[in-house]
Amino acid sequence: MITTPLAAFVRGAAEWEETARGLRPHRLPAWVRDRFPDPQLMTAESRPSGVRLVMATAASTIELDLHPTHVSYRGVARSRGSVDLVVDGELVASEQLGGGDHAEVDMRTGETQFHQGTAFTARFAGLADGDKVVEIWLPHNETVDLVALRTDAPVRPAEPDRRIWLHHGSSISAGSNAATPAGIWPAVASRRGDVELHNLGFSGSALVDPFVARVMRDRPADLISVKFGINVVNFDVMRLRAFVPAVHGFLDTIRDGHPSVPLVLISPLFCGIYEDTPGPGGMDMDALAAGDVVFTATGPHGDAPQLTLRIIREALASLAERRAEDPNLHYLDGTRLYGEQDAGAHPLPDALHPDTVTHELIGERFAEYAFASGGPFAQGVMR
Repeated sequence: MITTPLAAFVRGAAEWEETARGLRPHRLPAWVRDRFPDPQLMTAESRPSGVRLVMATAASTIELDLHPTHVSYRGVARSRGSVDLVVDGELVASEQLGGGDHAEVDMRTGETQFHQGTAFTARFAGLADGDKVVEIWLPHNETVDLVALRTDAPVRPAEPDRRIWLHHGSSISAGSNAATPAGIWPAVASRRGDVELHNLGFSGSALVDPFVARVMRDRPADLISVKFGINVVNFDVMRLRAFVPAVHGFLDTIRDGHPSVPLVLISPLFCGIYEDTPGPGGMDMDALAAGDVVFTATGPHGDAPQLTLRIIREALASLAERRAEDPNLHYLDGTRLYGEQDAGAHPLPDALHPDTVTHELIGERFAEYAFASGGPFAQGVMR
């Protein structure tokens, strides 16, 4: 087997960090991590949702050594992350992670116990003969250090030949509750639209942060989308007076670097617990005692009007109308991707995040909206 340095193959990350174990992809640059090392954001950005190794090769066997770090809740069974293999645009294999380090959180006390583990090898064998483009999608829900890449034939970087889609959103965009990294809704949509995904979906951290707008301003992009609402509500961080100008400022910053790139502003998907009840969010402790994770809305609190998902959709629709001078700004009501009518057939397992089947549904619907003829991202043919 041939061992090849990894760095040249990493796509979809802002940069990588050299650790004692290997290369750790980061989705936010160091200047953001230095200025605002919020623990929630640091965990979210270090999980390589949408990040993959992309190579051209005739190899029939590929091995990737990596050292994962995963978080679990004490008393709750949660599936591990996975590594997916995509060959010439088709998902062909998935391998669930094992080993690695483990942070075990007791949600009742806030205590965290850390357990060290060993590296894990993802092995894919029996690949078709001949030259092909191989993408190894890294786990969307675990931090990883990339240790070594081995193949039975030489590998070389694949030349980028697709438009770059830069997307920002919350945990749903990062892929929460999806089983595998290629199954999160932005990945599903990117394959349908034959574009290269750069995913800035951050669990609990789509809070209209100015530094994320600056990152998006400075990143190469042919297509851009931003999805706001759920985290603003479930963290109860803003009132309407602050939220609307903040979104205007976020879009203005993006436009400073990408004045005419198609930009889709997406409002929240349907989420019954927050449609008319504000945050902050909480966890159902009775469900937790039974071994389940279920989220709740705890508002209203105080006298000042708080935001709900319904209020945010109305505000974003009005905001988009007031930016009519921008012909390349498009507003998408998130309930077109997942609405109240979907909750019966596709309920949110924890009352907040969609499962794998629903991620696929959302991804397909976004692709049909964005990449189809006449859509804001239309060009070429959908896969």
